[in-house]
Amino acid sequence: MQKWYVVQVFTSQEKKVKKALEEFRESAGVLDLIEEILLPTENVMEVKKGEQKISEKRIWPGYVLIKMNLTDDSWQYVKGTSGVIDFLGGDKPTSLTDREVNEILEDLESKKAGVTQKHKFEIGDRVKINDGVFVNFIGTVLEVFHEKGRLSVMVSIFGRDTRVDDLEFWQVEECGAETEG
Repeated sequence: MQKWYVVQVFTSQEKKVKKALEEFRESAGVLDLIEEILLPTENVMEVKKGEQKISEKRIWPGYVLIKMNLTDDSWQYVKGTSGVIDFLGGDKPTSLTDREVNEILEDLESKKAGVTQKHKFEIGDRVKINDGVFVNFIGTVLEVFHEKGRLSVMVSIFGRDTRVDDLEFWQVEECGAETEG
């Protein structure tokens, strides 16, 4: 019976491992033992210098999920693949429970539906400006324009509230209430 297993691989070699496992399973005689190799990713949008960029981000760097029938041959095949470190559980790999698998697959399905924002600024957030004329000022987010990657912040200058418009996301960083300035 095929179950899902977690395999630890060298970070940034996840795609290479997935491709190798898929391409050579037939010639290794394990095609019927290894059903699916899954590399959980999501699309993340960030805006830099006014340009939107969507990049693929690994949800669990350094791990690949494999749906397989665990036998000596399939275990040896996976372990012998370049870039593979070990099964989670070592010499006695433990499969994921059906519940864990369902949660993971549902989470991936919801991430596929859209693009995640890298910066999650919201109105009312406290931020520190780290670039430009108002560097090191702390203020409150007034407006957020996710599609443009920009926001407006209210800062206090000499006791007067001053609105700073058109800041790019990379020009500010989130800060907690403890950094009141």
